[in-house]
Amino acid sequence: MATFPVSSIIRSNGFNGRATDSSNLVFAGGITSKRIVAQSLGRKDGQRNLVFGGVAMSAETRSYHEHRKNVLITSQSFVLHTPDKVWKYLFRTESGDLVKVWIEMKNNNYSVYVEVSSPQLSESNSDLLMVWGMYRSDSSSFMPMDHRSSGLISAQNTTETPLLLKSSGKIATELNLEANLAPFYLSFTLKSRSSDGSSISEIRSHRDTNFCVPVGFSSGYPAPLGLSFSPDGSMNFSLFSRSAKRVVLCLFDKTINAKPALEIDLDPYVNRTGDIWHASINSAIPLVSYGYRCQAGTKREGDSVLLDPYAKIVGNNSTSLLPQYLGQLQKEPNFDWTGDVRPFIPLEKLVVYRLNVMSFTKDQSSELANDIAGTFAGISQKLQHFKDLGINTVLLEPILPFNDQQGPYFPYHLFSPENIYGHSKSPTSTIMSLKEMVKTLHANGIEVFMEVVFTHMADNESLKDIDNSSYHYVKVYDGIHKNTLNCNFPVVQQLILDSLRHWVIEFHIDGFCFINAASLLRGCNGETLFRPPLVEAIAFDPILSNVKVIADCWDSHDAEPKAVRFPHWKRWAEVNTKFCEDVRKYLRGENLLSNLATRLCGSGDNFSAGRGPAFSFNFIARNSGLSLVDLVSFSASELASELSWNCGVEGATTNPAILEIRLRQVRNFLFILFVSLGVPVLNMGDECGQSAGGSPAYADRKPFNWDSLKTGFGTQTTEFISFLSSLRVRRSDLLQKKNFLKEEKIEWCGIDLNPPNWEDPESKFLGMTLKVCNEEIQPTSSAPCLNGNMFIAFNAGDQSESILLPPTPINMEWRCLIDTALSYPEFFSMDGDPVFEQVPELVYDMKSHSCILFESRLKSG
Repeated sequence: MATFPVSSIIRSNGFNGRATDSSNLVFAGGITSKRIVAQSLGRKDGQRNLVFGGVAMSAETRSYHEHRKNVLITSQSFVLHTPDKVWKYLFRTESGDLVKVWIEMKNNNYSVYVEVSSPQLSESNSDLLMVWGMYRSDSSSFMPMDHRSSGLISAQNTTETPLLLKSSGKIATELNLEANLAPFYLSFTLKSRSSDGSSISEIRSHRDTNFCVPVGFSSGYPAPLGLSFSPDGSMNFSLFSRSAKRVVLCLFDKTINAKPALEIDLDPYVNRTGDIWHASINSAIPLVSYGYRCQAGTKREGDSVLLDPYAKIVGNNSTSLLPQYLGQLQKEPNFDWTGDVRPFIPLEKLVVYRLNVMSFTKDQSSELANDIAGTFAGISQKLQHFKDLGINTVLLEPILPFNDQQGPYFPYHLFSPENIYGHSKSPTSTIMSLKEMVKTLHANGIEVFMEVVFTHMADNESLKDIDNSSYHYVKVYDGIHKNTLNCNFPVVQQLILDSLRHWVIEFHIDGFCFINAASLLRGCNGETLFRPPLVEAIAFDPILSNVKVIADCWDSHDAEPKAVRFPHWKRWAEVNTKFCEDVRKYLRGENLLSNLATRLCGSGDNFSAGRGPAFSFNFIARNSGLSLVDLVSFSASELASELSWNCGVEGATTNPAILEIRLRQVRNFLFILFVSLGVPVLNMGDECGQSAGGSPAYADRKPFNWDSLKTGFGTQTTEFISFLSSLRVRRSDLLQKKNFLKEEKIEWCGIDLNPPNWEDPESKFLGMTLKVCNEEIQPTSSAPCLNGNMFIAFNAGDQSESILLPPTPINMEWRCLIDTALSYPEFFSMDGDPVFEQVPELVYDMKSHSCILFESRLKSG
């Protein structure tokens, strides 16, 4: 038996073979009596050392005792209390012989048994030696074996152990290694020496590399990607990288140290399956976070510690010593979902409110505590506001971790919420806060949607350093080459699907709105695909089958929508940009009546092929571009693409005539939004006149001012939206349709009840009658007289018009429920004022720039 004392155990950190300072060393101090025991089955020649070539090891150049007297992890090493296990590895030599390695935990020691199956060697009289060493983070150098040496980590720190011929014809040896040395790699070659010593030959693996096995950790599993926890207490790490030639797993402890507490240079033969690098480590090791270093050839040195794309809990490090973003070595916190029931609101019944989590309650006017304002909890506190508006769906602007300089539409991670939205800003509290918010909204019949960005990432994202060629293709924006996510490449497709499933399973999210959805249709070289795999996979994924998926072709790089025919498989809804454009054009007096009619009826030009009007998410204003009140206040030449109209004066004014027109236009926009078939989408702040001073830039949007709800504009606009929401519910037979209305159920007319001048650009008036079946207009005990026809008219002209109302069914009369030209509060009413019959016809004086809605009811008495 040969004994090799080790006075200090090195934590290595040299990824590139450079010298690093001794602050990287953590195992030492009182550990002076530990030994490596080599049980040989034959002769031992301790004087010979072999320099291993082509295998990577640690790059430390100074011992712990020379440079570091204090102990960073008390004076204890990492002892793995692993249940007794056996790990088996099989290698082939260059000549085709087999080398088998068994590693077993026995009495808190690791027993490494090496067996060589070689008929040629068994029959010869040659001596066979195993030349071995240990390393962690850099396979080009070995840890020192003897404390009496200089302590340098180098390729010379190797040991020779003879192998003996057994009766079975196998040649074998066994090493006993104490567990507190782990984790490390045992790397070895075999050396055959003739009995007279005249010739020596080296035996390496069939890949012309050293044989290498992990001790104290295992090779792990390629699936699932990311960090996972096994029932036996081990942590499995799995990372995809096709281009990486070298991957180092970096593990950090609780100390504020720029260097990892432990680094493991993953062996490409043992710790790689296909393009996935993996390892499994016991979770008893006192570590708190992790990341990776990746090196692809010689192009990048791989100094940066990169965030795992699949990390479920991400820590933001405030100190400059640590990497800014690291995955946390912990399971997601348990949450009690007992009693949570998803509302499962049908598409046609949705009323959506888009908001930014931070801006919604950040302002002092929200009157929330500082730790609640601007958080998920703040949204729960403002639940009554959604109820007042008649909202049943909240659409969250991107809540994924993002780059502060670029904003929330440029995420750097896809599996966790941004920590600033939690009341204590910690990762776990943020996760719990989001789940509490979802559960609260669900309990009040409100669904939660997320805007997600899967087509591009922030500049500081890790995917480009992990495997840029797989994750990205290059797209040009304003002459600048930007990396765009290669969404239809298999591994990226899997990443996106896994992210969506995670949000549905862990956070009970009800729907996703995909920003820049046009890029989801791009192939690996940027070409347009007619059957994009990702879009199809989302449409048919079983876990996503009960959530809404909405394509929004707005491009956050160009800050404008992209016109595209989106494949839907009868599953995908779309944000209807044409609705926004045609309504804006009409209300400023420029659009054809036929275009307006198409939008009112649910945009059949886009949603008729197997879908229906409920798949159209309609909006007037969004969070990029002019707000609703700015849309009627600014129309300078640089805002031409906004299709806005300032009503005669640019910007703020005190002119009462201009203010009256602007107020009508705001009402008109909201009116058309709610009476059109499809899903109305409101934007945060539009209900109270939020302005960005005419700027269309997203960055210029201001936090929601809750005091503005108390102003005259805020009060009447909020009440009008509430009225429109309730009207849609009460008249769901006409205004909330899953399918398009039949042609005979709609009657179009001009001012004099003649057919409209559809293609006349000078025609500004359009009337339509929505009809119900005769049996549907019979009064009931619960809803007497409320199911009659509806007449809706629009006048975008500068002149008032005396219009003819269509005749009503027998014993019915028209009641005016909405006239946007009237003053508050008369401009809308649930009961409505009756329009008495005039001889010979019903005539109504309709003001310029206004909209009206009449409902037929049984005559009084």
